Amino acid sequence: MNLILIYLILGILQGIFEWIPISSEGILALASKFLLKEKNPIDVALFLHLGTLIAIVVYFRKAWKDVLRYRNRHLLRFLILATMTALPLGFLIYSVIRSSTVGNTLLLLMGGGLFFTAFFQKKGIRLHVNEDQLAVIAGALQGLAVIPGVSRSGATIFGLSLGNVRPPETLRISYMMSTPVIVAAIIYLLFKNPALLIEGWPALISSALVGYFSLHILLHLSQKVNFFKFALSFAVVCIIGATIGFISGI
Repeated sequence: MNLILIYLILGILQGIFEWIPISSEGILALASKFLLKEKNPIDVALFLHLGTLIAIVVYFRKAWKDVLRYRNRHLLRFLILATMTALPLGFLIYSVIRSSTVGNTLLLLMGGGLFFTAFFQKKGIRLHVNEDQLAVIAGALQGLAVIPGVSRSGATIFGLSLGNVRPPETLRISYMMSTPVIVAAIIYLLFKNPALLIEGWPALISSALVGYFSLHILLHLSQKVNFFKFALSFAVVCIIGATIGFISGI
């Protein structure tokens, strides 16, 4: 198969799966293992995040301007606390645990956690978690996403659902949280393997474009459902993703 076409296909997959609580790294690593046999599948999966990172920055450009110009200090503080928690924890976990079985188990537990969150919302039960505590919890869960099989979006959405945050805002914060962590990971990857950028540019285009429009669709849908249905649907997807991981060995 033509190399450009392969990267375009991988980029499309990244643009679709990045936003939902299924491990996009696992799916893309599995796909690239068969389509790009001479490449490290984990490196390719990580590289593809650069495209969806572009989609995040462009889609939330107004929010990023407010953060960078100190107009939204609450969000800036939240992102700093979450990143300061995620980066060291993620590095520590990455150096110790690389088992996909552990990752799939954690994703399954997060799906169960979202079921409880949906139940709490249905019954009107509120967990008393302040903004700083929520940032640390979400950041810690994002750090767990370095474990193969754990969905970053699934982990952070579960963490954010513990606070009093509406579904569209939950998704927005979850995706914006990923930016500093992905930037750090991409810099490390391109320093180690700069050739990926030269030959993988088609994937950046397709993942950025597909990611932008799929993100728009997901956020639009999230505005039409209440929190109970939102948490319940993401719980189901988490559990399906974990089950697929166990079966396929992702």
